[in-house]
Amino acid sequence: MPNPLESLSIEQDASRAWTLPAQLYTDAAVYAAEKDKVFSRTWQVVGHHSQVENPGDYFTAELAGEPLLIVRGTGGELRGFYNVCRHRAGPPAEGCGSRKLFRCGYHGWTYGLDGALISATEIEGVAGFRPEDFSLVPVHTAEWFNLVFVNLDPAARPLGEFLGELTNQAERFSFPGMKLFERRTYDMKCNWKTYVDNYLEGYHLPSVHPGLNRELDFSAYVVEPHARHVRQCSPIRGAQPGDATPRRYQEAREDLTTDYFWVFPNWMLNCYPDNVSLNIVLPVEAERSLAIFEWYLPEKDHSSPAAKASVEFSHQIQVEDVGICEVVQKNLRSHSYSRGRFSVKQEKGVHAFHRMYAEAMNPNNRQ
Repeated sequence: MPNPLESLSIEQDASRAWTLPAQLYTDAAVYAAEKDKVFSRTWQVVGHHSQVENPGDYFTAELAGEPLLIVRGTGGELRGFYNVCRHRAGPPAEGCGSRKLFRCGYHGWTYGLDGALISATEIEGVAGFRPEDFSLVPVHTAEWFNLVFVNLDPAARPLGEFLGELTNQAERFSFPGMKLFERRTYDMKCNWKTYVDNYLEGYHLPSVHPGLNRELDFSAYVVEPHARHVRQCSPIRGAQPGDATPRRYQEAREDLTTDYFWVFPNWMLNCYPDNVSLNIVLPVEAERSLAIFEWYLPEKDHSSPAAKASVEFSHQIQVEDVGICEVVQKNLRSHSYSRGRFSVKQEKGVHAFHRMYAEAMNPNNRQ
């Protein structure tokens, strides 16, 4: 079978372009290549500022199969390392908490919060051994919007440069002042790209999300592709005379909008007037992925009925999305389908994603 990535490219003109081939959504070899070419070379959300708020606070994570250790240094600096002891690959840290140093659970080698090797047990007599050669290996870390990011690429561009205009577009939402209210994980029988494709268009709202479509003004739905992210925005409809069911927002105002931000390749911010949800889609297998949702609200609102209502409203949307994505994933294996075309009006975001993906997976074919 030919390598589907060898000649991968997406036409810049959406009116002439074809979507990604179906094989890219089902092939295990493609999934393996994505770990290196996409997920190991982009800024990924791994945690929240509240997990490393004070010196010594730390948490462990995993990214593209790599174990990571994120820690707040004694001077307040944020640091990240591979959570791999330089002796024989034991774990310097486990779980989360606060420490003055890290002690490997295998043979007891200890490391400082800066990753430097402090003590190597039973190492006397080893020729040419220098502690400075055995520090924990660092990874790029950064913070934005109280989110903690890691990039495994040694040549990674700064996070702010990667995010571009997103930093200005999202700052009107008070997300940094919100607290985590609830977290849910959805196990989905679909490729991660199937889910992202679905997220990046409002085309399916009338068919798949009748409840959400009722709240948004679909006729004014806007999709704005940028260099490494896509912004979708819609005015929110206020209550109308004769409404049989109460609306979530009773009045319509010019500033009452919902903004959906997707950042290449796999994380999203869903920004409503009174809450923000973070959505991270993690590939598990070629045709299985996890959608991790975290809902953030002002702490004063956590005990209000509206807080739970916000989560349940989003949950229903997610259930509907999972349902259609799993059907689509199954149908991508049909002999009747190879690839499709884009709606120039409705699928600007999907087209932008496919171009970003093609460039990442086959940089020799940049247009």
